[in-house]
Amino acid sequence: MPTSDDIDRQYMRRALELAANGLYSAHPNPRVGCVIVKNGEVVGEGWHRKTGEAHAEVAALEAADTAAAGATAYVSLEPCAHVGKTPPCVSALIEAGIVRLVAAMQDPNPKVAGKGLAVAKDAGITTSVGLLEADALRLNEGFVSRVKRGRPFVRLKIAASLDGATAMRSGESQWITGEEARQDVQRLRAASGAVLTGIETVLKDDPSMNVRDGGLGDELPQPVRVVLDSRLRMPTDSRMLGLPGKTLIFGVQGTDGGTLEAAGAEIVKMATGDGRSDLSAVLEHLAQMEINDVLVEAGPVLAGAFLTARLVDELVIYQAPHIMGSETRGMVETPDFRGLDQRLNFRVIDSSVVGNDTRLTLRPAI
Repeated sequence: MPTSDDIDRQYMRRALELAANGLYSAHPNPRVGCVIVKNGEVVGEGWHRKTGEAHAEVAALEAADTAAAGATAYVSLEPCAHVGKTPPCVSALIEAGIVRLVAAMQDPNPKVAGKGLAVAKDAGITTSVGLLEADALRLNEGFVSRVKRGRPFVRLKIAASLDGATAMRSGESQWITGEEARQDVQRLRAASGAVLTGIETVLKDDPSMNVRDGGLGDELPQPVRVVLDSRLRMPTDSRMLGLPGKTLIFGVQGTDGGTLEAAGAEIVKMATGDGRSDLSAVLEHLAQMEINDVLVEAGPVLAGAFLTARLVDELVIYQAPHIMGSETRGMVETPDFRGLDQRLNFRVIDSSVVGNDTRLTLRPAI
């Protein structure tokens, strides 16, 4: 016979499933789901679709209507207690007559951070927090990173052959991986607030850096396209400048970006000591723009720079089952490591077959 803890887990898992519906559309807000249960029966469900629309709790309360009185609310993130673009969710739960509130995790936002649970408790609602917390955290790692670390969660994507090549010596690289892997990358882009690359990739490939898979859902917000271009060499007829959405170019102070701005780009100029963009400063700027997750799709120099700066939170490698030969370009360029103690260590958290390729998902070893 299921225990009360088993039952709580069942409903919280459902709340997390609902929250995942916002994977591609909720940012910069967190992905949140809510389930309202009364007498062992689900009377309302909801999830946060996108900023400005109803939060998960409000959507679930609307579905439950008067049945919410005396019910338990399972929420994947602590309800907000402040006025933002919408009224406080905890007030809506109180007014609806919820008697028990179960949250998977506390909201890291200082405007909330325990206040929502405290307000509910003061109103006589029985509260608890921490059920399936690790699952809830994984769903909102970018939001938590931006709020607590002041920078987005950084995911570096690389497509390579079995022998670690990302391009022929001539620069030819389209395509190393198959169609299924390339479609999978669209999923990574759609879940990101920004896609970042370097000027050399733009000059070589003229990429679009947008989400092009309609199968992920209609009206998906396009990620901000970010180009690190210290000398502002980006051509004004670059493909991405003609696409909907924002193209943000980071240059060095003193460079003239007038023609690029006229072509539709937004220019951010930063002071640096070596003539290159400060990666940490770039990420801090993106966090100030409320960008939670950044997908880096770049050549070996910039990819290596992110790795050696210890700014990569997750590394995703799509590995194609072929050998490209010794006269090719590698995955990353790093300083000249002289010993094994200098290597960058990762742990594999997932290995999956995508079409005829393998997707390895890795995180820095602690």
